[in-house]
Amino acid sequence: MASLDPVLDKDGVRLTVDDAIATVTLTNPAKRNAQSPAMWRTLAEAGRSLPGSVRVVVLRGEGKSFSAGLDRQMFTPEGIEGEKSFVDLARGSDAELDAAIAEFQEGFTWWRQSDIVSIAAVQGHAIGAGFQLALACDLRVVADDVQFAMRETSLGLVPDLTGTHPLVSLVGYARALEICATGRFVLAEEAVNTGLANLAVPAAELDSTVQDLAAALLAAPRDAVIETKALLRGASDRSYEAQRAAERQSQARRLRDLAGLGE
Repeated sequence: MASLDPVLDKDGVRLTVDDAIATVTLTNPAKRNAQSPAMWRTLAEAGRSLPGSVRVVVLRGEGKSFSAGLDRQMFTPEGIEGEKSFVDLARGSDAELDAAIAEFQEGFTWWRQSDIVSIAAVQGHAIGAGFQLALACDLRVVADDVQFAMRETSLGLVPDLTGTHPLVSLVGYARALEICATGRFVLAEEAVNTGLANLAVPAAELDSTVQDLAAALLAAPRDAVIETKALLRGASDRSYEAQRAAERQSQARRLRDLAGLGE
């Protein structure tokens, strides 16, 4: 990876920008990039800190694991220093609890915005919140040692960091339910075969493969990629006829822009 001065570097998150490619790195390999509310707030800040030049965002984790999920200290009575424990959160009003979870989710929501394409480079464990962070991205490239698992249900919780919608969209309701309710591992071959991952490569090739994919994504004109992404993201919510109309409207914008007749 090129050595760049970070735009942001705190709470286990580092953001670097190299022209059109931004890289968000989870930087606490000693704890297998365990996640905390502070990390989630910094992930949200990373999204707000992206310069307008950025077209592709790469998400990666240092060390042998992408992210082993929630820092288990959150489950202890004392929790994490400076943060409310789960017990404290549960004692809040409905509105306070809803607002707290909504804030946690903000670190997971910006990766699918239309003006960027996000790629998660996932190796080793991607458990719970780690699995959901990978799911927050548009694309996933995995190392052949990847181990996805959704462990929230076995802890008496539900996946609440925006992971349920993309999981069902990618693998279907029945498989998503089985993965979440059993908490089992999903390995590289199954991840690719079910559409959970775009491709799997040897761990030593993960970073270079993601860089090649990022370069390929930059080859097409930016506005065409933005329009195409918006079309595809909305397709499942539209009828066939509505999608046809959306295609016509998008293409009209592209043709007028290419002809120099755009607004």
